[in-house]
Parts: sequence; structure tokens; C-alpha cells
Amino acid sequence: MKLGMVIDLGRCVGCGACAFACKSENNTRNRNKADGQSHNWADFLMHSEGTFPNTRHVVMPVLCNHCDEAPCIKVCPGNPKKAGKGKPYKALFKTPEGITLHNPELCVGCGDCQRIGCPYSSPKLGPDSLNGESYSVISLNPMEDEPQPFWADKTVAIAGGTASGAEVSAKAGARLPAMNVWQGGELQPIRSDDVVEKCTFCYHRVTNGLMPACVEVCPSQARIFGDQDDPNSKISQILKKEKSFRLKEEKKTKPNVHYVGKYSPRA
Repeated sequence: MKLGMVIDLGRCVGCGACAFACKSENNTRNRNKADGQSHNWADFLMHSEGTFPNTRHVVMPVLCNHCDEAPCIKVCPGNPKKAGKGKPYKALFKTPEGITLHNPELCVGCGDCQRIGCPYSSPKLGPDSLNGESYSVISLNPMEDEPQPFWADKTVAIAGGTASGAEVSAKAGARLPAMNVWQGGELQPIRSDDVVEKCTFCYHRVTNGLMPACVEVCPSQARIFGDQDDPNSKISQILKKEKSFRLKEEKKTKPNVHYVGKYSPRA
């Protein structure tokens, strides 16, 4: 089995439902402009072409590519001492299904995966990322920083009139009011400080017979997920029938996220 995803750019309408579903499903924090971390496991590359009135806007959804030759795994130093003698010690690893996962218990927060490993990541995003010109599939939670700072903030907009994020969180009885408390073995619904985080292909859902959240909510069914080794699967049939491409194939990481078609903006 080798799980993967096809994104049909001809079907994508650029609505952003996939990104909203991902943040809701995985409880990812708000973008941290100061540290240049997006915490967007599902993100977008966007640009406009031409001169008015002959212009064209292009949107390309991006996420962790769960590469066969994942450089993030290769550079991860892990924590051999904590893992124990003779046991797997890298924080980043491959599941039997081919998904690249991260074990925060073995993460030392070095950021090597983000800084020198993953060609689809950046240690610090600049203002151009707000325009969809750049992205990073791996984000780092700073050391001694609250993983959900908005909901820990005691600042109020209007004293005596509005509640702070911390007050709302306390009333809800959860780290964040709309927290999705799922159980996923090595995966945790909220990450801690001083560890990296990234897309998991919603491993906690997939291993329970469900589709990744981004696939499930896509209104145009632009995302196809499944077993690439199964010749009868929808993803295999699409890859066999249509011309596809993958991002930065020259890096020879063998991504498992494929693209077909061409984005066409709709009214």
C-alpha cells in the first residue's frame, strides 16, 4: 500500500475549504508573523498573470508531499537516548502506508527538517507568503511559547464588554473552544512547544476508514486520495489516464501528491 493524493486543478475553485477544514480538524494555531511560521498544513500558492483586462489568477493548493525519499527524515537527528538502545529514534518516520509522520516525543526542536531538509519548507516566511507567493509545509513551535497563544491571551478588546481568549477557553473547558479531541496513537490533537508540525494526511482519520478532512470537504471533489498501489483505485486510474506532475521533481524526493489539469478561475 502507498497512499497518495491527486489534486485536479481543473476542478479546484480556490475556495479555501480545504485549509479551513484542516485547521479545524487538526487544531492548528494562527499564523505567527513574528517568527515567520504559518502553521498552515494546507496552504496555497497564488499569482496573477497579464495586464488588465487580460488577466488571469492562478491558485495551487499545497501540502506536505509525503515523499518516498523524504529528506526531512534523512536529516532528522532524532533522540537516540530517549528512544532507547536499538529502537527507532528519528522524530520523522514513514508509516507502513507510506505517510510521513512526526513523533513529538522524539523531536528536539532543531528545525533541521524545515531548514535544510524539506525543499518545500522555509525556516521563516516573509510578507510574500501573505500573498500566496511562498509557503512552508513544516512549521516550528518556538521553545517556551504557548502552542495556542490566542486562546491563552488575557487581553480584552473592550474592558468589561468583551472576553479575552483565555476567558473563552476557560469557559469552554478546552485549550481552544472548538478543539477537536481525537485519538490517534502517536499523534496528538495539539502540539507542544519546541517541536515541528506538518500535514499527516489525517492519519487518525485514514486509519479509521475516513478520508482526510481536506478531501472530504472539497465542494468540487478536486482532491482524490487513495492507494496508488491498487490498480483499481480511483487515484491509480486517474494517474494512468491523465498527464500529471509533482512539485520540484528535480529534487528527486518522489512526492506522493500529484497534480492534474490546469486551474481555471470561475465567476
